[in-house]
Amino acid sequence: MTSTPQSAAQSSSESTAPSAGAHAFDVVDSEILVEAPIIALRRDRVRMPGGRIAAREIVEHFGAVAVVALDDDGRICLLRQWRQTARDRLIELPAGILDVAGEDPLVAARRELAEEAGVAAERWSLLTDIYVSPGFAEETVRIYLAEGLSDADRPEPEDEEADMTESWVDLAEAADMVIRGEVLNSIAVAGILCAHVTLSEGRVRREADVPFAIRPTRLADRRAAALGPDADLKHVPEAGD
Repeated sequence: MTSTPQSAAQSSSESTAPSAGAHAFDVVDSEILVEAPIIALRRDRVRMPGGRIAAREIVEHFGAVAVVALDDDGRICLLRQWRQTARDRLIELPAGILDVAGEDPLVAARRELAEEAGVAAERWSLLTDIYVSPGFAEETVRIYLAEGLSDADRPEPEDEEADMTESWVDLAEAADMVIRGEVLNSIAVAGILCAHVTLSEGRVRREADVPFAIRPTRLADRRAAALGPDADLKHVPEAGD
């Protein structure tokens, strides 16, 4: 039994088609659909394998930092904060967005730790950088481990933070809370488990000043260009700014 030869067109098509994993997803054009204080919504039109142009809606974000604050007794700071999207109070780490133009993420992490947990730290190391929801959002988060804690001044909380509660939980117990499904915030899940592995297995600490290569820049750069480098990036530019 002989095989049927391929047609010349089919053979040519297969020979010129890019192999999987090699396609360049070129952006044909982009438009901003929504500008809001801490996000924007952008639509990119992207060339897909085979040449089709498809629309992809993307949430632009400033990026954020989060902190696993570990005290001398092996406990970490966990916050319970209302999240409107979840319609629930979620267990989280001290965290905040990078809404100051060009701000060093470690400087932002120190500020957020003081504001949300009322502590400062002598020693800082990098646990991980993550994409929070890469299917549609640019948001990335740098998660630090903070040790050598001491008290710090804490401003009066506002909005959701005025309802936030704080607890100090043994790191191993916090990891068990993740496994039991009690911690649903993805940033907290990643930070707690990375810290647990780092501490329980005696891993070498990563330097805190490693470049934050996946930090998103589109929203911050556009706002800074419209408002000036020292402006509050959460301000939505008016037409003509």
